[in-house]
Amino acid sequence: MISKEQFQKELQLIIKNGIREDIGEGDHSSLACIPADAMGQAKLLVKEKGVIAGIEFAKMIFAEVDKDLKIETFINDGEKVKVGDVVFFITGRSQSILKAERLVLNAMQRMSAIATKTRKFAKALKGTKTKVLDTRKTTPGIRAIEKWAVKIGGGENHRFALYDMIMLKDNHIDFAGGVDMAIKKTQTYLKENNLDLKIIVEARSMEEIEKIIKHDGIHRILIDNFNYENTVKAVQLIGDICQTESSGNITLQTARAYANCGVDYISSGALTHSVKNLDLSLKAM
Repeated sequence: MISKEQFQKELQLIIKNGIREDIGEGDHSSLACIPADAMGQAKLLVKEKGVIAGIEFAKMIFAEVDKDLKIETFINDGEKVKVGDVVFFITGRSQSILKAERLVLNAMQRMSAIATKTRKFAKALKGTKTKVLDTRKTTPGIRAIEKWAVKIGGGENHRFALYDMIMLKDNHIDFAGGVDMAIKKTQTYLKENNLDLKIIVEARSMEEIEKIIKHDGIHRILIDNFNYENTVKAVQLIGDICQTESSGNITLQTARAYANCGVDYISSGALTHSVKNLDLSLKAM
């Protein structure tokens, strides 16, 4: 996984690019009708029930736009919210509040939607040993906040990108000439380049699992698109050799059944690629 320092760099890149994209040469709407020294206050209002996420990220945005803006929070990241709840007050220069408004809302609405969906998966898996993971099926440019939202919602992060973990999927295996060749080539590559990366290998059949478990140094086997019966068999075959992960069109309705098969993890791209933004607004007071 990426370091805390690298993650913080990713967050700063999102903020700087978001401000560049939205403000450009200036917020002419505000510049035209609001004096530079005018002070104001606004509230973050919840208009749809769910799990709130992105408050700490909003603080980072406000600080980047204007370090003198003051935020008073009443609800924390990860808490349930309902229609009419006020999450925070933001006080300071009116122009600064308006500059930050859309980036804060866009980020928090997206993050809250992801946290809300993740919480549902986490609740469905409660009482089992299975944890829900995100994937790389994220929105280009804002992966860091989407994965942050998964954590807030009670899920866990898979690898961040292509550089922090080896994941040999179907195409890698086929291009490499089979699962044995893919693993051997990968382990040689890591050794020659002095890299310490965990290896996950996708299995499409029991036969592939039998080949994978003959290799040392495999961190996890991705049991891809197996039905419940075959997932149980796969988990029994793998035993304690390495971790297990189920994936492939797993929904909120089927997650519990896959967890009951005994897998360590369930991964779902739907946590990030299929959510509807939670309705929030920033209103002047």
